[in-house]
Amino acid sequence: MKQQLLLLVMIFLPMVASAYDIAVKNADGVTIYYNYSSDGEGLIVTSGSYSGSVVIPEKITCKNRTLKVTSIGREAFQGCSGLTSVTIPNSVTFIEYCAFRDCIGLTSMTIPNSVTSIGAGVFKNCIALTSVTIPNSVTLIDYGPFSGCRSLRS
Repeated sequence: MKQQLLLLVMIFLPMVASAYDIAVKNADGVTIYYNYSSDGEGLIVTSGSYSGSVVIPEKITCKNRTLKVTSIGREAFQGCSGLTSVTIPNSVTFIEYCAFRDCIGLTSMTIPNSVTSIGAGVFKNCIALTSVTIPNSVTLIDYGPFSGCRSLRS
C-alpha cells in the first residue's frame, strides 16, 4: 500500500508544480507571470488569468537580477475574455503561438518596433479586434494570425 501511494505521489507531483518561474505585480498592481528564457537571460510572459488593461514592464528585478522581458509566450493570454488591452514593451522581440487567441474583449493592438516575429494563430478568434498595427521590423508572420477576427478592419 505504501509503495502504491508513493508511486501516485511521484506521478502526480509534477502536475501540481508551478507553471511559472516568477510572479511580479506591475505598476498597476496586476500580477504578471513569467518563465525564464532558455538561455536564462530574459523573461517570457506566460499563462495567467488576465483581464482589463495589462501593461507589461520592459524589465523585472528579482533575486538581485534585472532581466528584460523578451517574449510573449505561447498561449500567454489565451482565453482571457476580460482582457481589453495589452501594452507590450520595446524589449519584446517575439510574440509566440496563440498568445492572444480567444481574447474576445481585445479591440486593438499596437505591436512595438522591437518585435521581429509573430507566431501562428496569435489573434485567432479575437472577435472584437478591429485594428492591429504591425511595424516594419516584423519579418515573419506565421500562418493564420487573424483567423476568426471578424471585426478586423485595419
